[in-house]
Amino acid sequence: MASFLSRLFGGGPALPQPPEIKASRAARLLALHSMGLARWTPRNYVTLTQQGYERNAVVYRTVRMIAEAAASVPWLMFEGRREITEHPLLDLMARPNPTDVGPTFFEALFTNLLLFGNGYVEATLVEAMPRELYALRPDRMSLVPGASGWPVAYDYMIGGDKVRYPVNAEGMTQILHLKLFHPLDDHYGFSPIAAAQVALDIHNAACGWNKALLDNAARPSGALVYAGPEGSQLSDEQFDRLKAELDDSFSGPGNAGRPLLLEGGLDWKALSMSPRDMDFMAAKNGAARDIALAFGVPPQMLGIPGDNTFSNYQEANRAFWRQTVIPLIARTQKSFAAWFGKAYGPFTFDYNVDRIDALAEERQIEWARVDAASFLTIDEKREALGYGILPRGQVPQSGSSTPAKP
Repeated sequence: MASFLSRLFGGGPALPQPPEIKASRAARLLALHSMGLARWTPRNYVTLTQQGYERNAVVYRTVRMIAEAAASVPWLMFEGRREITEHPLLDLMARPNPTDVGPTFFEALFTNLLLFGNGYVEATLVEAMPRELYALRPDRMSLVPGASGWPVAYDYMIGGDKVRYPVNAEGMTQILHLKLFHPLDDHYGFSPIAAAQVALDIHNAACGWNKALLDNAARPSGALVYAGPEGSQLSDEQFDRLKAELDDSFSGPGNAGRPLLLEGGLDWKALSMSPRDMDFMAAKNGAARDIALAFGVPPQMLGIPGDNTFSNYQEANRAFWRQTVIPLIARTQKSFAAWFGKAYGPFTFDYNVDRIDALAEERQIEWARVDAASFLTIDEKREALGYGILPRGQVPQSGSSTPAKP
């Protein structure tokens, strides 16, 4: 184009070229940039389990506390008001399969329910009667809806193999599906860990930032500013040597506290805020409280700083059992009773509240209040406390109208 214009206008002077721009290689380290959007863990229960239960101490301890507490409560069986002390189902619940006992089986089931919002139990049927129970992994199970929208089968996938469990409308179905309510899903439950996703990511990011800070010799990031003679700059060889020395001699936990010797007009400028400026521990503890809140565990029971006096801990322990553990046990027992009812007829499961140490003080107060009610008979007092009426001809133990359950 330039040669064409030169010929057209008689060979005038050449067009001016843009001036050459000099730039420091180190200046790019000081470039300003806008803060990007927050990156959240994908709302996938497998990923949330990996980031939560496997990597976050608060989630791990919270889930273990609920699952172990709920699995430790023994189950009772009743037909009407009569307690059944010997039954094949009681033996099955005590030993669900050759590799599990009752507490380990229910701990796995409750853990799946808390992490995935869904819990699946497989019953091995012999002549339409349950003989063994297995807790299946929710991430391998998928529901097959029918034309009406209700499930007609469940598919269990392991690698490329698939096992289908049809839903039997008449007799007992092999799969029991427990789920926590999900307002936007007709077939699958909603996990508490999904509700705590934001707090989980904040807590993990705080721990990751702390680890990275330790790996960086417990120093915040910064920049070396060259303040040499005007117009001078580091040569390529000097820049590469300085970068190598920083990586080899002043990075990593092994070099923590090592003094940095600056010469030749170099000056260190910190670019990030300190943990104190960020209110680091307050943000981390706040995220931990939100995680505990989503699962229904009082923060005092997890050792999160706060009002951790002994009396507050006792109140928190009672609230934990009353508001979290017992409702979980009650809904599970009703689901199991309805499931087994197709094979054994109508009955109910219940739990013995007197075996829960955390509620012993409440039960003592309740016993004293009922025992002092002079307008109630002995049998009415026993029924008010959850015991059956006395057999005909049997009298209560002396000094008490509410004897221990025979």
